[in-house]
Amino acid sequence: MLAPALMVQGTASNVGKSLLVTALCRLFRQEGLRVLPFKSQNMALNSCVTPDGGEIGRAQAVQAEAAGVPPSVDMNPILLKPEGNRTSQVVVLGKAIGTMAAAQYHAYKPELRGVIAGCLRRLREQCDLLVIEGAGSPAEINLKDHEIVNMHVARAADARVLLVGDIDRGGVFASFVGTMELLDPEERALVGGFLVNKFRGDPELLRPGLEFLTNRTGVPVVGVLPFLPRVRGADEDSLSLESRRGRRASPGELDIAVVRLPRISNYDDVVPLEHEPGVVVRFVEHPRELDGADLVVLPGSKSTVSDLDWLRRSGLVDQIEARAARKEPILAICGGYQMLGESIEDPTAIESPQPSTPGLGLLPLRTRFEAPKITAQVRARCASPTFLTDQLDVGAEVRGYEIHMGRVEATAEAGRPIFEITERNGTRARAPEGCIARDGAVVGTLLHGLFENEGVRASLLAHLRRRRGLPALPPSPVPSRDQEYDRLAAALREHVDVTAIRRIAGLP
Repeated sequence: MLAPALMVQGTASNVGKSLLVTALCRLFRQEGLRVLPFKSQNMALNSCVTPDGGEIGRAQAVQAEAAGVPPSVDMNPILLKPEGNRTSQVVVLGKAIGTMAAAQYHAYKPELRGVIAGCLRRLREQCDLLVIEGAGSPAEINLKDHEIVNMHVARAADARVLLVGDIDRGGVFASFVGTMELLDPEERALVGGFLVNKFRGDPELLRPGLEFLTNRTGVPVVGVLPFLPRVRGADEDSLSLESRRGRRASPGELDIAVVRLPRISNYDDVVPLEHEPGVVVRFVEHPRELDGADLVVLPGSKSTVSDLDWLRRSGLVDQIEARAARKEPILAICGGYQMLGESIEDPTAIESPQPSTPGLGLLPLRTRFEAPKITAQVRARCASPTFLTDQLDVGAEVRGYEIHMGRVEATAEAGRPIFEITERNGTRARAPEGCIARDGAVVGTLLHGLFENEGVRASLLAHLRRRRGLPALPPSPVPSRDQEYDRLAAALREHVDVTAIRRIAGLP
């Protein structure tokens, strides 16, 4: 017998669908159900690696964690990773199958419908409730004939829909009514409830609007969720970065500047730092914004050569090179790490039409792009002290994950590895990882997720505070991800009619 399914769709992108699915996964897990998340197609540059080495959207990995289950490729069978304005790398069931233009991908969708159906069946055989996330809006009329992520999935899973709108951006009532008007009658019949998200103020002031909404559409409003500040979730697109340019740090705070590359990927690497007391994380695009930063982070990129060219044109390279000359800390991750090397070789045009591109030369390494893509959960141990790890013992274990096609090799003895990899995807390994140069001021690594290691996070922040002459902060535990999931579930219980959601989902 197949489990019932509940689908969360939105009136637009970035209205809180991912976070709501995460909250529902935790809430129903707390009620003793085996819950699994699903999203058929994800367009995102924040991704994660499953225990068997498959690549899926980061949001579904977070939702699986909230549900208390390991992530699997069935939870996100299709991942699109934009490489340009009209092309994306296509990942199917955890493996990259190539780059496609929009028209080519649309022609491929009929085959993908079978993949989606298989995943839905397998997941529903394993759980008590499947919680499904949609994408964008179901009312994108130019895409409806070919879509494989909203109402197509609701029909395939026999799921009722919870429609979410973001009141913080304004126009939420028009968004709900407009979405319903643009749906076909059989699609409207699948919508079982509205949920208003990100409300600031007294919910009683909304009552006339909520009553109008139900009278106009015949669909009940199941709750009004308040704006929840500083929630640790998983952002899927760079829209979320617009609100994270950040204020400047005060004299007693650490200032961390993250370069917002045009094709930035896995920028959720720095999310754990955002939740530390006494730390300000800013996403920056202009040279002057690097002034005064205690740490500059050059993050991952889906288009390394293109983003390196942008870095040069923007003037940020001059600032980064001057910073390195002054021996001020720079951390480069994955694509950012590759940019700091001596060259990027791509003879078979895997990522760029340029067969060879000079790097910034701040680290003694060379990158060569080649297939297959490496996706691995990693265990490693500290090999050399750096500003990341100088408070950790040599040999201390850290965990992270790799997602890259560029192979990095040292070009000189001057660069020391930061870590030694001891395990990839559960198999023993022994390989140097990362590089240190400029008397330890420039550090690069291919490992994502390092700041999820509490020891690494604490070591970095203690080093930066000492360097600034700031006193050490007393211990102030940052909420764990587990505590954040509980917080989300508690907010649902307080502000949403859970009984109505159970009824919409078809639960007893």
